[in-house]
Amino acid sequence: MAKGDNGTAPDLGERIQIGVKMEKRMVKVLKAVAEYHDISLGELLEGIVLHAFDHSLPFDQETIQRITQLKKVYEMDYDIEAAPRMKVSDTTQPKLMR
Repeated sequence: MAKGDNGTAPDLGERIQIGVKMEKRMVKVLKAVAEYHDISLGELLEGIVLHAFDHSLPFDQETIQRITQLKKVYEMDYDIEAAPRMKVSDTTQPKLMR
């Protein structure tokens, strides 16, 4: 683990504001999942990223079932296979990291 300026472990609790663009229906599903777990959207995204970095699944079976329902409610009718075809607002194409 990296050390801070004074030789101690860095404060992992600091949060910064970021600006990201995501597909509208996906954001609705993510917000609903965060609400279901009574956490912020930022906390949900941090958890998803940390699990992805650790090559583990971020959700239990109950949450996966809830996500399936929410995807229907918000008409999120695509999955990972659609990622390379998703349009972005600028000229760059999104890249999948494998």
